[in-house]
Amino acid sequence: MNPQKYEEALRQLEDIVRKMEANEFDIDELAVQLKTAQRLIKLCQDKLTKTEADIQKIQAERQ
Repeated sequence: MNPQKYEEALRQLEDIVRKMEANEFDIDELAVQLKTAQRLIKLCQDKLTKTEADIQKIQAERQ
């Protein structure tokens, strides 16, 4: 299974937020979507943190 791409996770998260703001979820589905949103937020944060570390490493190697 391929890891989810950042852009895909962000789009999915934005879709969840849009539907939450439009009150499209009942309480049971809201609970499920909140857990999904938490997972997506962590995935995005992890990818951003890793990318930042990679950039810093490359910059340090160039100096």
